[in-house]
Amino acid sequence: MKRKWCCYFQAHIVPDRVWFVTAIIRGCEHVAFDRTIDPQKSVFEFFVPEDRLEIFLPLMRYFQDKQLAQNFVELPNRFK
Repeated sequence: MKRKWCCYFQAHIVPDRVWFVTAIIRGCEHVAFDRTIDPQKSVFEFFVPEDRLEIFLPLMRYFQDKQLAQNFVELPNRFK
């Protein structure tokens, strides 16, 4: 069985809006797993199954447009 790795992203989430961003993402079941990678800088990482990108990416664009997420970037999966 071939294992597929999730796509990996990082973003800075505005500290006083972390609760809002994470609640929305967690409310969309099976779209992404999020966690804080750097609490002091409010940097989050997101693991997204490839078949959920069509949901996740517009959501993150919305957060960027509303200035809730900054420096959103796709990186190599650090667990690979």
